[in-house]
Amino acid sequence: MGVWEIVLISVLVAVLSAVITAIVVHEKDRRKVAYMLDAFEDGEYNFRFTEKSSFNRTLNRIKWIVERRRQQNEQESWTKLIRVLTHEIMNTVSPIASLSEALSRYVDVPVEGREVDVKAGLETISSSSRDLIRFVESYRELAGVARPVKQALMVDELVGKVIELTREQCAASGATCIYRASSEDILIYADESQISRILINLIKNALQAGAYHIAIVSSIDDQQQTVLKVSNDGAPISLESQEQIFIPFFTTKREGSGIGLSLSRQIMRAHNGTLDLTRSDDRQTEFTMTFK
Repeated sequence: MGVWEIVLISVLVAVLSAVITAIVVHEKDRRKVAYMLDAFEDGEYNFRFTEKSSFNRTLNRIKWIVERRRQQNEQESWTKLIRVLTHEIMNTVSPIASLSEALSRYVDVPVEGREVDVKAGLETISSSSRDLIRFVESYRELAGVARPVKQALMVDELVGKVIELTREQCAASGATCIYRASSEDILIYADESQISRILINLIKNALQAGAYHIAIVSSIDDQQQTVLKVSNDGAPISLESQEQIFIPFFTTKREGSGIGLSLSRQIMRAHNGTLDLTRSDDRQTEFTMTFK
């Protein structure tokens, strides 16, 4: 074997070795990225890649950025929640306190000398107390979302039941609710009662917004995820409210509890899915449910 042949073989061996090493490293790095993405989806951030390499340092930095952003979002959510809770509680407790103090001054005063209608005051206190109890019950409901009991569900059958349940409400508002599917036999693995509750809440919200046309559309996206889009032609949600509608107890409705959308999002998270407002303008408001 000549010198050039030996050199050529050595070069080929070196190149082949480099290619194999690159493939192994690439596969190893791919698995790291997949692990990190799975951890993010599961809400796990207590990991760190310890091998010293620029790629690992980059992954650790991404993890740190995502975790910091998550903590900031959590802090902002808690701040907004506390603000809403404080507002609701103070609005209810303040009249109770002031009326109680006023009424206490007239306990021993003869009826003809009273400047305050004691009966009306007590009725106001009673009404405010009931409002506070309803508020606390709403909070308890929000904090106690049951773990979903999942089963295989045909989306068309599920939506059909929801449309039938809300038919009278839609008819009373002069609205129609229709269902369309991009393909037949779309299946989800979910808790029927909980997902029905989300859909009913979205339909109810649409009716309260003055919608006349409500549509529920199902499809399978590029990532093989089942997507349900619930759209309506009612009044759009203001930009300011769009940032707060998923905050517990935030509501723009006089009789609203402010937990419907927040509870719905919690239910979707328990299903490893998402619920988002994906559009709201003069033409259409659309909520998107994604089942991963």
